[in-house]
Amino acid sequence: MAQALPTSSERRRAYRGPAIFSAGFRPFFLGAGILATAALPLWMLLYFGALDLPGMADPRAWHIHEMLFGYLSAALAGFLLTAIPNWTGRLPIAGPPLMALFALWLAGRAAMLLDGDGPLGSAAALAFPVILALVVWREILAGGNRRNLPLCLLVTALAAADAVFLFGPQDLGMRIGFAMAAMMMMLIGGRIIPSFTGNWLKKRAARALPAPFGAPDKAALAVSLVALACWIVVPGGRITGLAFALAAAANVWRLLRWRGSATLAEPLLLVLHLAYAWVPVAFALFALAILFPDLASAQQPLHALGAGAMGLLTLAVMTRASLGHSGRPLRAGWATSLAYLLVLAGAAARVAADWAAEPTALLHLGATAWTAGFLVFVLRYAPMLMTRRP
Repeated sequence: MAQALPTSSERRRAYRGPAIFSAGFRPFFLGAGILATAALPLWMLLYFGALDLPGMADPRAWHIHEMLFGYLSAALAGFLLTAIPNWTGRLPIAGPPLMALFALWLAGRAAMLLDGDGPLGSAAALAFPVILALVVWREILAGGNRRNLPLCLLVTALAAADAVFLFGPQDLGMRIGFAMAAMMMMLIGGRIIPSFTGNWLKKRAARALPAPFGAPDKAALAVSLVALACWIVVPGGRITGLAFALAAAANVWRLLRWRGSATLAEPLLLVLHLAYAWVPVAFALFALAILFPDLASAQQPLHALGAGAMGLLTLAVMTRASLGHSGRPLRAGWATSLAYLLVLAGAAARVAADWAAEPTALLHLGATAWTAGFLVFVLRYAPMLMTRRP
């Protein structure tokens, strides 16, 4: 006879230690929020010459690495370590193993700050994404959940991108990392956004629901993968610019099928649609920067994809998962809505700064708003992440 899978309450009762290490979302979402709150102000101080850290030879490389591989890896770990037990029915990683994983992530942040250009610092920073990929593979395969093997491949590719970034060539590692982040957002977002939206609309007896996954979604994913692959190999090629233009249009079409306009009354849902909208915006900016470089800079699509899509979508997922898994109602209060608005405004200001004749004011505004959004998240969600379910 097949053994019954443990229920969610049985999984929660299986761990009796500190609440923050009872589930993966707790330490990693909190760590991601604190890193986002601290890293951008530090980068601005370094960028404008107000601070000098002798152990940091390349502040720009540190900024890119910590936002792409430090922040994103924490948000991704929190999501996957919480979602995989629900997919597989296996007990969640909690207690000492989770403490060890989180300590490894913290060690990577310290290594990048103190010795990011040295081989030991780079090795310490790379340890966490490699171990995370191994853990994800083990849990997915042990649970027989082959439907999510593409996520395993993307997490592994993100770890490989980190290795290339740290040990060279750096620009190639950055492009691979951004490409993997974009594919994960399109894959995960394509599951949760129409699903959450559809469930919410069904409760309100809506007649029109998000379109199910179909040919338009497959086409959008396929053309996006081609565009990102071209960008990795020939970042300035005309074929890359044309592919990005097509990918932008395909993702706009995909997003419109998800009925985002019907979610205006619920910020917890609306923010998911707004966050995904940054993906086609980034792709369109890639196309402009390649085909018409006078109209967009090379940095604008990176900030649209990083500060916009990645920043807002991870924040949306972290707030929703924190509320749901900590036993709170799935409603965005004023603080959560404010965090969304600040991060959205910060990303928009940073992208717009490259079009300004004097960008300094917009750079400061963007960094301040984006940081303030994550500070609101930390202040609002730290208590629920550190305490047990009510």
